[in-house]
Amino acid sequence: MGRLEGKVAIVTGGGGGIGGATCRRFAANGAIVAVFDVDVSAAQKVAEEIVGAGGSAQAIGCDITDRDAVDAGVTRVRDELGPVDILVNNAGWDVFRPFVETDAALWEKVIAINLVGALNMHHAVIPLMAERQYGRIVNVASDAARVGSSGEAVYAACKGGLVSFSKTLAREHARQGITVNVVCPGPTDTALFDAYKLGAGNPEKLERAFERSIPMGRIGQPDDLPGAIEFFASDDAAYVTGQVLSVSGGLTMNG
Repeated sequence: MGRLEGKVAIVTGGGGGIGGATCRRFAANGAIVAVFDVDVSAAQKVAEEIVGAGGSAQAIGCDITDRDAVDAGVTRVRDELGPVDILVNNAGWDVFRPFVETDAALWEKVIAINLVGALNMHHAVIPLMAERQYGRIVNVASDAARVGSSGEAVYAACKGGLVSFSKTLAREHARQGITVNVVCPGPTDTALFDAYKLGAGNPEKLERAFERSIPMGRIGQPDDLPGAIEFFASDDAAYVTGQVLSVSGGLTMNG
C-alpha cells in the first residue's frame, strides 16, 4: 500500500510543472487525485498520464479566482471521488517587473491568483474536513515570501500572506484533526520561472547567477518538490502543523 492509499487529494495548478509532478507522485502512492487547473487540456494531460500508469485521477477545469467555480469543483470531487482528505494549493502566476512599473490591474490579477484563489479553496474545503475531523492542507508558497525577490513585490506579498494565513488556520483547526503546512520552493525550472527570466531581460545570465548562489549548484526541478509536499500531506506528519519548509537547494536557510 502507498503512503496516501485511498486518500482523495485536490491539487490546484495540477496541470503545471510542480503541480503535475505532485499529482503523479500522489497517485503513485495510492491517492485519488483531482487535477484542478484553469487550463483544462493541461489538467487532462496529467490525469491521462496518471491513469495510463495505473493510477486514479480526474481532470477538473477550475478558475480558483471564481468562488462559484471553486464550490462547483469541490462539490464535483466530493460527489464523484469521495470526501476530500488532502488539499494542495499550488496554483500561482506572476510577471517580472519592478514595483513602480506595475499598475493596479496587475496587482489585482496577481493577488486574485496567488492569494484570493487559495482563500477560496480553503473556505470551500475546510468545513468539509472539519465535519470529518480530518484533513491535510499543504500550501505551496515561495522563498520570495521569506527573503523577498526583486521584481516580484506583489507576488512576494501574496506568498508572505499565504504563510501567515496558513499559520493562523493551523491554530484554528488543529483540534479538528486538520493540519496546515507550507512548502516554499526556491528557483525551480517551471513556466513561471521561464517568464521570470524573460522579464529580467537576460535569461541565461540570470540563470547562471542563480546557479552560482545555490549551494547545490543547480536550479530546482519540479520533481524536487513532491517529496516535501507528500510528507506534509501524509499521516507521517500528523503531529506537524503551522510549519514552513524551503526546498531551494540551500539558497535559503531559515531556522
